[in-house]
Amino acid sequence: MNILLKPIVTEKMTSQGDKYNRYGFLVAKDANKLQIKKAVEELYGVTVDSVNTMRYGGKVKTRNTKSGLLVGKTAAIKKAVITLAEGNKIDFYSNI
Repeated sequence: MNILLKPIVTEKMTSQGDKYNRYGFLVAKDANKLQIKKAVEELYGVTVDSVNTMRYGGKVKTRNTKSGLLVGKTAAIKKAVITLAEGNKIDFYSNI
């Protein structure tokens, strides 16, 4: 099972990474905090202090078309915000 789906690279998460040493990831819905911590430590070779998780339900979206009203739903996601130990860093841009 793949725990870490992708990193969250936004202005807010970049500034939190610089100030507070926090990084965000989209993770598998059934992953717990211990699995997330272990996956980050193995993949990036850093020491994780804490893991905070958030679950977001999908939103209902509607739009009017020529054939009528279309109703759909966006996917539900789970985010994890990782706080690293002092002196550790993750560089998402090293492979570019």
